[in-house]
Amino acid sequence: MSDLSDLANVDYVARVNRAIDHVTRNLAQPLKLDELARVAAFSPFHFHRIFRAMVGETLHDFVKRTRLERALYLMSHGPKSLTDIALDVGFNSSSDFSRSFKAHFGVSPRAFDLEAWRQARRDEFAPKIAPKSDERFTVRLRELPARRVAYLRVFRPFEKGRVPRVAAKLVAWAKERGLDKGQWLGYMWEEPEVVPLEKCRYDVGLEVPEGVHLNDEVNEQLFPRMKVAELELKGSIELETRALDYLYGHWLPRSGLTPDHQPVFEAWNGLPFAHGEEHFELRVQLAVV
Repeated sequence: MSDLSDLANVDYVARVNRAIDHVTRNLAQPLKLDELARVAAFSPFHFHRIFRAMVGETLHDFVKRTRLERALYLMSHGPKSLTDIALDVGFNSSSDFSRSFKAHFGVSPRAFDLEAWRQARRDEFAPKIAPKSDERFTVRLRELPARRVAYLRVFRPFEKGRVPRVAAKLVAWAKERGLDKGQWLGYMWEEPEVVPLEKCRYDVGLEVPEGVHLNDEVNEQLFPRMKVAELELKGSIELETRALDYLYGHWLPRSGLTPDHQPVFEAWNGLPFAHGEEHFELRVQLAVV
């Protein structure tokens, strides 16, 4: 979907992305076809066909999968009961959640081997990273204001070269408008240790002020005020992975905080990929409550 070059399709891409964003933001709420079609400005009769053609799965399957994968994330990173998790992601009851979970994953939530699942996903996208038991990172808490973000979406972001190509496209768009000195962001709504890599999506974003017109090629995301746990990083993807392990596995359980329903942000120092594809200088930001 992110590779569509025919400009006649650009508006469709933006409209389907609006529906995807609405689903991601409102998992706890009923998500009906009519409502999502209205968000995307399509007729309900045609929307389910358009969605399936562009995303590769039906709207119903996408909503259910996203709810179940969000449930896996909450099972990984918090003390909530399965009943609370079921309600948080939009199931009517824990029994409804358990039935759907077993139908999708083959076992009940209580019998699911979460660590084995996460390790299998990690083996797909990263080399074995030796744990460093004495490694420590400096975490600071920050309050971020509400942000308006112009973004382009990348599907299958772990395929080599896809994210840098899309980033270069958004950088060119920003330079034409004198916006390229703003804060650049990268973020994923899915956790790749939970969600199959081919289902992940990564947004390349740029904070933009009100009044900046976004054309049909560039989507808009509005983030509310939030508190984030922030780590400054200069190094490789392996360093970033270890930093996230530290943040989730060591710092978060001792912090008294829990992750908010926001993506983990990469706040670039300068332009995205300014130092190439092997060395990154950025701040990782985990929203917490």
